[in-house]
Amino acid sequence: MNQAADSSAKSTFQLHQVFIKDASFESPRSPEVFTWKDYRPETEIDLKVQQNVVDAEQHIYEVTLKATVTARHEEQAIFLAEVQQAGVFTVQGSSPEMHEMMLEAACPNVLFPFLRETVAGLISKGGFPQFLLGPVNFDAMYLQKKNQEAGQTTNGGAEPTTTA
Repeated sequence: MNQAADSSAKSTFQLHQVFIKDASFESPRSPEVFTWKDYRPETEIDLKVQQNVVDAEQHIYEVTLKATVTARHEEQAIFLAEVQQAGVFTVQGSSPEMHEMMLEAACPNVLFPFLRETVAGLISKGGFPQFLLGPVNFDAMYLQKKNQEAGQTTNGGAEPTTTA
């Protein structure tokens, strides 16, 4: 095998930098919420992954893991924490399918512990009990996304219908 073919067969996955791109915390019911007795907030967690090309020649990407955590008690917002945890990665030399999976699953797996810590810190500094995001299977989320895209392609691009 020649050197050019050998170098193109190598895959590279490297983390260069982790940073908070955006973070916000709101507690519209403070300080009165701290006087409520026996309240049990319900929490909603929304996670999204986004990627941008930073340098196409060098195969450098910014991947952003976005989390929105909303706590409510009897339809009243208790707090809202939003965090965009990002990282700069080199992803190179893999098949298009593997490349996409690395950006949509492997990179978020690297970023998630940092996101978990940032969200927990915001909520704790807001005066609320410790809140830890549970484990997330980004591989399964990626496969679910691919299955939804395949379903939309097979039904002519129509939105899938769901019933509750």
